[in-house]
Order: sequence, then structure tokens, then C-alpha cells
Amino acid sequence: MGSGKATYTLLQLFVLGLLSRLITPEDFGIVSAALVVTGLSAVASGLGLGPALVQRPKLEQRHIDTAFSASLALGLGLGAAIWLAAPLVSAGMRMERLTPVLRVLARVFPLQSLGTVAAALLTRELEFSWLAARDVLTYGLGYGVVGVGMARLGWGVWAIVAAEVTQATVKSTLLLLKIPPSRRLLFDRAAFKDLAYFGGGFTVARLANYTAVYGDNMMTGRFLGPAALGFYGRAYSLMSGPAYAFGAVLDAVLFPAMAKVQHDGRRLAAAYLRGVGLIALIVLPLFAPVILLAPELIRVVLGPQWQASVAPFQILALGMLFRTSYKISDSICRSTGAVYRRAWRQVCYALLVVIGAWVGQHWGIAGVAWGTLVAVTCNFFLMAALSLEVADTTWGEFWNVHQPALLLTLVTFPLVWAVAVGARGLGLPPLLVLTCAGTTLVAACGGLVWRLPGSFLGAEGQWMLTTLRGFLVKVLGRSTSSAPQTEPAAATVVASDAVDAR
Repeated sequence: MGSGKATYTLLQLFVLGLLSRLITPEDFGIVSAALVVTGLSAVASGLGLGPALVQRPKLEQRHIDTAFSASLALGLGLGAAIWLAAPLVSAGMRMERLTPVLRVLARVFPLQSLGTVAAALLTRELEFSWLAARDVLTYGLGYGVVGVGMARLGWGVWAIVAAEVTQATVKSTLLLLKIPPSRRLLFDRAAFKDLAYFGGGFTVARLANYTAVYGDNMMTGRFLGPAALGFYGRAYSLMSGPAYAFGAVLDAVLFPAMAKVQHDGRRLAAAYLRGVGLIALIVLPLFAPVILLAPELIRVVLGPQWQASVAPFQILALGMLFRTSYKISDSICRSTGAVYRRAWRQVCYALLVVIGAWVGQHWGIAGVAWGTLVAVTCNFFLMAALSLEVADTTWGEFWNVHQPALLLTLVTFPLVWAVAVGARGLGLPPLLVLTCAGTTLVAACGGLVWRLPGSFLGAEGQWMLTTLRGFLVKVLGRSTSSAPQTEPAAATVVASDAVDAR
């Protein structure tokens, strides 16, 4: 899953760099506004039935058939609703060009609903290799081939719309080929009730979370216009993409694995602390260099016309750890069924984002970024408190797993700062400044981890290195041996390894 997400992120950065040079900020703003609306509707379209299938301890065929029928009906209904409401949404967002874009994207809902159940069943069975490969392939075809190709031909906003529709179509097609649906549509009221309790709480929390994630975009587009939204949206995507991808990997793996041992508090606590510790080791040493090198990073990845994105990017990067780490809190709360306690916290988070962005927009996109940062910080502590309660662990243990990452950051950043300032003083081009600073960071972290692993990795980091060594040995052993080998079932391996006691 990690290798697939890394490939996806690199591909995404490459495609984003190409599209940013071919499509104007205003066109990006129009599509960003449309995707906010369609994405919010997509969250509600499945009523949380997919995650409910993953979390449910005992799953029967009637649950699967009912979830498929309900998802399809909801997808068709929401697609029609978005098509009809498009003019009203456009008027509310003050963007006349939004109506036709929304009406085309509305057709994505029935397509997505066809694959909801298949994706949930593959997640439940821990088929992460297949899911990761699907994501890379569909993004490459949708955005890399169709999107970039149409953008080069001058299609502007419609290049991104076509990319989104293509990605959704291919993704659902692959899911249906992998796990074909039942030939009959069935709605079992008792089965729906079994799924709806978890799904209802999940959907409320997810709607609130989606509002929180895109509330700043809505305020920016509404009050500052599509061009400002384009600058802010690219800064947000570039900041959150790589770090968020790592959190999403752990969340995707830990949610079904934790659900299998949801009644074993000791193993849940160990998995949670290990997850937040690993995220800290990845994100904390990066966030300060990323803020420092933001001007060069924006110029290299997006191009010189996107310099207005530098300030919001730097502000949002202050919350990289908070935005990423809360994904693990999400995992443990969903896996143990604490969806309603999670839901009201996500509602608070959404309100804080919208209020913060509304207040901040008076100072431009940098003000919006500051308002969002405050909301993200509050959400981190709210979700951490709930997770510690669910896992029956303490704040002391929570802070202890962050200490190695904090120490690594404090030691390496001065070196990176000195090299970056020196490279700028010599007048080196942005790409060389990034290369020199990045090489220094990697070398410094590698040397410290190699010489003093106990201080700079901690128990979680050392466990990860041991696990990776074992994984590489197994992979290399498979490639050099033609004899078939018997291994434990994937579910058993992941469930036991991912939540093994520290």
C-alpha cells in the first residue's frame, strides 16, 4: 500500500506540474468549486454502507446485496439532484461557468456507486496491492493521459472535468470486473438496519469532515473569487498531498486490521501509539524545511506564475503533523464503532474551519490559511483525546512516542537552513537549492538514525526498520525461488503484524 501511494503521489505531483502550466488559475478555481460540491454529495451518497461492511464482525450475503442496491439508488438520486441544482449552486458561488461543469460531473455519481461494495469487500479482505495498483492506473489514465492531453489541446477547464469522469469510469469498471455484483437487486430491511447504525454515524462525521476539509475553499471561492481559489487550492494540494498520503496508507490498513481485534484494548493501544509515532517520524523532520523552501518548491513544481501560493502554503505547512496524524485517530474510532462520539467532534471541526476561513478572508488567502490552521490544530487535540479514551492509554504515552521525531527535527533543521541560505546566496537556481537542501536533510537523518537509532527512531521507528527488512527479505526470496511457498492468510498476517503489542 505504501509503495502504491508513493507512486501515486509522485505521479500526482508530476501531473499537477504539467496541468499548472497548461491551465489558468481561474479554470482551476472553477473545477475546485465544482469538486467541492460533488465531493460533498459523494460523501452522503453511500450512507457509510461501504465502511459498515468493513467494520461489521459478521457479514452475510444479504448485507452485501442490500448495500449494493441502496448505493446504486442513492448514486442515481444524487446525480439527478446535482444536475437540477447546478444553476442555484452557481448563483450561490457567484460563478456562472460552474453550471455546465457541475452537470457533467453529476454523471460521476451513478458510476461511483457501482463500485462502492466491491471496494469495501476488497478492503475487508486486505487486498491492498490490488487497490493501490488500481488507484495509480486510474489516475494515470484519467489525469495523466486524458487530462494532460486535452489541456495541451487548449480545452482548459474541460480537460480536468474529462479527467475526473475518465478516472471514475475506469475505477468502477475495474472494481466490477474484480468482484461482479449480484444479478438481482435486493433490499433487506433488517440487513439495512444492521449497516445503517454504523453507517449513519460514519456519514455524519464524514460530511462534517468534508465540510472542514473544503470549507476554506468554499469561503475563498465565495468571497475572493475563482483566481484566489485557484492559488489557495494549489497551495493546499501541494502541502497536504504527500504527508496526507502516508496517513491515508496507515488508515487504510489499520481500519480493517483494528476492526478484527476491536475488543482487544491492549493491541489497539499498541497499534495506535505505533501509528502516531511513525507519522511523527515521517512528517516532523519535513515540515520546517518545507516551510523554508516554499518559494523554490512552488516555482519548481507549479511554475513562476503561482508565486501567490507561497504564503498560504507556508502557513498551512505548520499543521502538516496535525492534519496527517488525526487519520490514525480516525482509524481507531471507526474500528471500535465510536462513530457518534467522533461525529460531534467533526462537526466542531467543520464549524471552526468555516468560521476561521470567513474571518480570515478579510486578509486574503493568507488569512484563510491562518483560520484553517487554528481549526486543524483544535481537531487534532479533540480526536487524540477520544482515541486515548477508546484505547485506554494516556497523554504521557502519546507524547513519548513523538519525542524521537521532535529531537530529529531539532538537530537536522539548522543544517538544512544553513545549506539553503548558502545556496540562495550563491544565486543557484531553485531546483539546485532544493536538491542541496534535500540531500542535506536525507544525509543528516540517515546518519543520526544509523548511529543513534534509540534516540532518533524510538521503539516505533526501530520496529518499522525491522519490519521493512523482513519484508524485503521475503520479496527477494520470492523473486529468486521458483518453488511455491505456503504463507499465512493475508488477513492473519496484517492483522497480527499491524497491531502487535509494542
